Amino acid sequence: MKRKKWYGGIFSVLLIFSVILAGCSSSTGGDGGSKDDLTVDIFQFKVEFKSQFETLAKQYEKENPGVKIKVSTVGGGNDYKSALTAKFASGEEPTVFNIGGPVDVAQYKDRLLDLKDTKAAGAALDGTLDGVKEDGQVLGLPFNQEGYGLIYNKRIFKEAGIKAEEIKSYSALEAAVKKIDSKKAKLKLDSVFAYPAKEKWVTGNHLSSVFLAPEFDGNVLEASKSPTVKFTDGDKFKQLVDIQNKYSVQPTASLDYSQQVEELFSLEKVAIIQQGNWVYNTVYEMDPELAEKGIGIIPIPNGEKAMGMPVGVPNYWAVNKKADEKLQKEAQKFLDWMYTSDKGKKAVLEDFKFIPAYEGYDVEKIADPISKEIYKYSQDGNTTGWVFNGYPVGWNDDLGASIQKYVTGKLTWEELVQQNIENWEKIQSK
Repeated sequence: MKRKKWYGGIFSVLLIFSVILAGCSSSTGGDGGSKDDLTVDIFQFKVEFKSQFETLAKQYEKENPGVKIKVSTVGGGNDYKSALTAKFASGEEPTVFNIGGPVDVAQYKDRLLDLKDTKAAGAALDGTLDGVKEDGQVLGLPFNQEGYGLIYNKRIFKEAGIKAEEIKSYSALEAAVKKIDSKKAKLKLDSVFAYPAKEKWVTGNHLSSVFLAPEFDGNVLEASKSPTVKFTDGDKFKQLVDIQNKYSVQPTASLDYSQQVEELFSLEKVAIIQQGNWVYNTVYEMDPELAEKGIGIIPIPNGEKAMGMPVGVPNYWAVNKKADEKLQKEAQKFLDWMYTSDKGKKAVLEDFKFIPAYEGYDVEKIADPISKEIYKYSQDGNTTGWVFNGYPVGWNDDLGASIQKYVTGKLTWEELVQQNIENWEKIQSK
């Protein structure tokens, strides 16, 4: 009997001890749990800085034992929204995700945590929070500032006798393009442009915004509230689609971003591409010397009007208010650290190659020449606003798809304009 009691006592002690240990080490992973068991799930779209972002996340983990930053990246703005919607539908909601502006704020408002008390929000530059402010709340934190235009090869321009600074109108651009085209054999070019009409964000977002922005005074909020779009500068929009399509590597409807930037521009097979400062890392990986010394950027002309550089906030970090409160706090801490700590700011400038959207940065250390040029346009006040983040939900995809039909001869420009006006009004009336 005594022997049985001794075993029973030991068993009881072990059982109690195991319960205590289980209680101390219980894990709720992405659902919160103890400080030693937090996994902040970040679902983001920006493929260009994926590896650099993951490296910074590991650095944060080292400084914050027990915290895990899980980064999932889905490339391409159009693919991302579908993937995010599927993520929400699956019940596996991320702690941090990306939104683009007022339209996304309206779509995801029930999940957007107010971030106005974060250090990052307090350091954000004037105007960079405009797209995510509502009822006194700040519902996102800006990634960075970006600009886009016509990126050109300086050597090719010089050999063709083209001065980039003189291209301030469509007629000047057309003359330069025809001159380069006439010499493309000597210059060893496949074509003047690589126009990736397969990428609906290049056409339906970026190019369209240059020509639709004047209708809304360059204000993304005005665009998001407008019941209609008029295509007032639609004929000038057509000029830029036509010239890029005509003098591009073919077929443009199946030409994608990777082919445009990696296979054609970085290998100096084309002279000009419509893109932004985000291509720097890709060009650098292909040809460091070309990236550092051989490329420049000019604004896209709107007819005979000299235009400013389109500069804006591409996306915002949103924190999911449906996540566990401990995860919400850790996510805010991470975002503050990324944008306001010395280590974070160094990574933002030197590794991410970002144009900062926050104060407290040494802008002399902006890493690449394209970003420096864009920042100078911004400093000089020579910019135009981005309005595509104010387009009705899905409208930019439809516009991009109709441009694909136009360049393949399946749709006239007049049909394109009419269809997209009707589509805008239909979506906005819902």
